Amino acid sequence: MKAELEPRLAGEPERLEIVRMNAADIAEVTRIEQTSFTTTWPTDAFYNELTTNKLAHYFVGRIGGKIVAYGGIWVIFEDSHVTTIAVDPGFRGRKYGEIMLLHLLDEAIERGATWMTLEVRESNVAAQTLYRKYGFTTVTTRKGYYSDNNENALVMWAGNLKGDLYRSRLNALRAGLQ
Repeated sequence: MKAELEPRLAGEPERLEIVRMNAADIAEVTRIEQTSFTTTWPTDAFYNELTTNKLAHYFVGRIGGKIVAYGGIWVIFEDSHVTTIAVDPGFRGRKYGEIMLLHLLDEAIERGATWMTLEVRESNVAAQTLYRKYGFTTVTTRKGYYSDNNENALVMWAGNLKGDLYRSRLNALRAGLQ
């Protein structure tokens, strides 16, 4: 599945093209990972997700061929889980993270998921705000989840992804990004 959405910001013509991640993308994804997170995945983790995990679905977002965002999910029957999502710091504030999240939701729904879950740092208010916009609610806290500073993670869920109400919400949010 290939997706293109254009955020409307001050005449910015750049379109984010979202395609499946492949092994050739890992070096650039790892660079973004290292500039985005204090605790990072090792390079072989991405490779293993792409080559051995049949539940994993990873994507990159490109502007003019350059990878500026990436995201991944696992889909297990009716459940899906956001494993990672990040935007290159030089490209933040342009709605590319939101476009990637929308793509991950679409992918999960297409693969039969009814629910989506994720963990987010308690201090990452910007991400929490985005997730709430897409219907995620906090269901529990994982104490000391992040090993770099022992920070708690909020576990957030969005449900009934295949329902008419949620589809209407996604359509309205998608229209706002066009």
